[in-house]
Amino acid sequence: MISTSQGRLQDRRPLSIIDIGSNSIRLVVYEGLARSPTALFNEKMLAGLGRGIVSTGKLDPEAVTRSMEEFRRFRALSEQVGAEQMYVLATAAAREAVNGPDFIHRAEDVLKTEVQVLSGRQEAHYSALGVISGFHPANGIAGDLGGGSLELVEVDGEAIGDGITLPLGGLRLQDMAKNSLAQAAKIARDELARAKLLKGGQGRPFYAVGGTWRNLARLYMEMTSYPLSVMHHYEIGIDSATNFLKQVAKGEIEKVRGIEGVSKNRRSLLPYGAIVLQEIMAAMQPSKIIVSALGVREGFLYSLLDKAEQTADPLISASEELARLRSRSVTHAHELVEWTGKTFAAFGIEETVDEARYRQAACLLADIGWRAHPEYRGKQSLNIIAHASFIGVDHPGRAFLALANAYRHEGIFNESIAPEIKALATPRYIERARVLAAVMRVVYLLTAAMPGVMPRLKWESRGNGVLALVLPASLADLYGERPAGRLAQLARVTNRRLVLAVEGGPDMPAK
Repeated sequence: MISTSQGRLQDRRPLSIIDIGSNSIRLVVYEGLARSPTALFNEKMLAGLGRGIVSTGKLDPEAVTRSMEEFRRFRALSEQVGAEQMYVLATAAAREAVNGPDFIHRAEDVLKTEVQVLSGRQEAHYSALGVISGFHPANGIAGDLGGGSLELVEVDGEAIGDGITLPLGGLRLQDMAKNSLAQAAKIARDELARAKLLKGGQGRPFYAVGGTWRNLARLYMEMTSYPLSVMHHYEIGIDSATNFLKQVAKGEIEKVRGIEGVSKNRRSLLPYGAIVLQEIMAAMQPSKIIVSALGVREGFLYSLLDKAEQTADPLISASEELARLRSRSVTHAHELVEWTGKTFAAFGIEETVDEARYRQAACLLADIGWRAHPEYRGKQSLNIIAHASFIGVDHPGRAFLALANAYRHEGIFNESIAPEIKALATPRYIERARVLAAVMRVVYLLTAAMPGVMPRLKWESRGNGVLALVLPASLADLYGERPAGRLAQLARVTNRRLVLAVEGGPDMPAK
């Protein structure tokens, strides 16, 4: 019997996926099947199964031997973590090599389960589902660059459009070009001319999926000293991407600033990834490049969810999970979501769809730092939120979530809070984070972070632009100087006249 700590969600049943790619083989054990999946254990090996396949037609024999040894270990690790189900997916190299069927048969003997060899169409489909699951919503062209192939597919909300598989994976392109970067560019250009769907992506985002492109993005982060080392939904502008890719595509990769942040085993394929991305940009003319940390594995998991689970908001789902794991009361967190919505409406604060989503998430996350020392709750909460494995949120949105929580703990007028995170947020998000934090600072003094009070509070107009926060008579003992002082802060940050009152009693101006 495997015991689980209270730091894990008790209603989840672990499952694992082994992803057999042309360059890498990865094991990921997930906490359970969920809208926003969390990895319990994650490990990979760079096997290089597809190296030399262009000239030999076969999987690399040394890589096959190493893979079988690793499969035994991966199966044992999956069992050790307690995975109740193991899925094994194989992609380009295994489906195309003449010795692929023999490799799959041997792998099934070692892993003691079926290996699903994905067709190019299936690989593109699951990659598209991965992007669809990770953005709210996705709308553009998704490209998944592996070691053996490139899958391109149009995504629009939950709809998957045209797709194509091309032989432009890093290892394959390196082999086809015989290590010539100039020849690689010509091959990529000729192959991408067949991808007519790229024209339909003009002016829309390109979603970059796959380890080579993630490592290019990591290198660009290092070069530009980007303050948030979170890969998912990292955006690169076209002009800056053009200059950066041109530099990497020259092949003098060791001279690029920040290269030490990229694994040495990955570096040789970066120029080929840069070349393919250059040619995609030339053919598509996208509005920007957005990095997706989710691909085939997560798309496969998403396909296992029922329709209701698929349509759930992944950011809210993940925030709800953190509230369940780390807050004093998840019910209080939900009350805060509802009460702040009513407060914003009473103040006449309009929200976009994403602003409303981010406010809800920030409320669910508002109490996750309560176990820390009071002087460090803000810093700890900010770091957890800024670097959490959230999906369905861009980097400015992450900054809003983190700042709202930091201001809640450290004061809404504290200008020294996380300047590097503030630099990622828009001025509007910074203002909204202060307002939301000011509302939280009022209500936490009236509720002691426990449920039952907020649904009984209400805002009433007193005329002449004055709003009263009214407590029912039965809660009159909660009335006091500290809540009134916090209400004064809220009045200041919103430029409104606010008073604190008990039902049937006199108003106390906020001061």
